[in-house]
Amino acid sequence: MSMSERATSFGTAASSYEAGRPDYPFEAVAWMLERLPEGARRVADVGAGTGKLTRVLADAADGEVVAVDPDAEMLAALHVQSPQVPTFVGTAESLPLPDAAVDAVVMGQAWHWVDPERASAEIGRVVRPGGVLGLIWNVRDERVDWVRRLTLIMSGSPAEEMISGDGPTIAAPFGGVESERWEWTRAMTREQLLHMARSRSYIITASYEKKASIERGMNDLFDELGVVGDLTIDLPYVTAAFRAVRG
Repeated sequence: MSMSERATSFGTAASSYEAGRPDYPFEAVAWMLERLPEGARRVADVGAGTGKLTRVLADAADGEVVAVDPDAEMLAALHVQSPQVPTFVGTAESLPLPDAAVDAVVMGQAWHWVDPERASAEIGRVVRPGGVLGLIWNVRDERVDWVRRLTLIMSGSPAEEMISGDGPTIAAPFGGVESERWEWTRAMTREQLLHMARSRSYIITASYEKKASIERGMNDLFDELGVVGDLTIDLPYVTAAFRAVRG
């Protein structure tokens, strides 16, 4: 299956995405917007999905937030949680927004799906001079043994490969890229962990047999760890955020 097909597969697992994916730390989202001038801000959340980042942006931006995603099913899920947020179907390479319409574009768990040069140019079109492109990922901390074993069962993702490498490529008209990281944990039940796995594109698009094999491996690991019923385990995360200012 192609990258583009995997990138637009999430709508079929919107409920698992909402249940299994973590929220973004407020401090990390606010950091991406620090370069903006004071006052009312208009921010576009591109690749918004079910609105995990959108909802934090609504508090951090102190202004208007709009949501863009290529999958109408994901936007429908976002609308249930945040009916006040305008939503638009589109991609980072083809945004349904006018020139210089926003102060910032922010993308959560999404830049690894785009063509960085085309997306940078298109986002540069809709962001005002002096505005910001912010990119953010929540990545499981695989320095912890059981987390590393979990990833081996589920397989890695393009996001994890990007963050463990040189980071994202951002092109003109944006300048130098700044980055920051935050470490934190999320208490999760077995069911939440299974939903997290079911929301990953590799698993969404896998065969029935492959999905069943992955869940058996996960359940064996959770049995070993004693994660049963309503008992939780702390899943460690690293949030990696990046920002670049439009020239």
